[in-house]
Amino acid sequence: MKAPAQFVDQRQVRRNFARAASTYDQVSVLQREVGSRMLERLDYVRIEPQRVLDLGCGTGASLTSLQERYPKATLLGVDLSDPMLRAGQAQRSRLRWLLPFLRGQRPLLLAADASALPFSSQSIDLLWSNLMLHWLDDPLPAFGEVYRLLKHDGLLMFSTLGPDTLKELRASFADGYLHTQRFTDMHDYGDMLVACGFADPVMDAEVLTMTYASFDDLLSDLRRSGSACAMRARRHGLMGRSAWVEARAAYEQLARAGRLPATIEVVYGHAWKGQPKKTADGRAIVRFDPKQRSR
Repeated sequence: MKAPAQFVDQRQVRRNFARAASTYDQVSVLQREVGSRMLERLDYVRIEPQRVLDLGCGTGASLTSLQERYPKATLLGVDLSDPMLRAGQAQRSRLRWLLPFLRGQRPLLLAADASALPFSSQSIDLLWSNLMLHWLDDPLPAFGEVYRLLKHDGLLMFSTLGPDTLKELRASFADGYLHTQRFTDMHDYGDMLVACGFADPVMDAEVLTMTYASFDDLLSDLRRSGSACAMRARRHGLMGRSAWVEARAAYEQLARAGRLPATIEVVYGHAWKGQPKKTADGRAIVRFDPKQRSR
């Protein structure tokens, strides 16, 4: 049987983030902003989790915020890149001396693949993932793992990037290669959640615009944050000088007031793992409320 085609080069994803580990926190403005907006959405959710897992935690910025919000919870962090985790550990060691609420709280950090997580089933109350899913070749197996890990009535909350992200950069190149990641449509994520068994997933999106002083500044930010293209159809060799000149000139035509725009489509989603409808052997589960009496 022929293996399914793979579009994302996971080894290149690892390399990109390993190289960016020392600079990530300096340039991860978008990641912090989206994480902050996700935290605001938790204001409308009634949940007091005992165990929280940050999937794709990077250097752990969200772990710090989640620990502050849920001080009694046990926090876990998973990322594909071990160098990113080590950079985050070093940063948190420094913060522990400055922020008293962090003292005594040490999240467990593990390097692992999102589709094969080393935790037992029904062990997580809240699974959080900020801007990670677009680095996967197929998010469906990861959603399946999330469903397995969550307790019944547990919550998945995530953000990722939609198809309009970096559309200006894509349009500037005419060499036939990919220069950005492939970004999945919001509705497709919703369909995946339903296919995995999640109840009533809620999806929405917003468009942000970041601006840069130059084309080279944009490329530098992508590289230093680990966000350079990791698609298999990217250019693997060096690009000629004339192609760079043409791409730069095409992008610079978009300048407004001396700044170049970069569109970011942010997709948000959350879904609950409902109570089971069948037993392990396939029998239907019928629930009733003993407080309600028939008339």
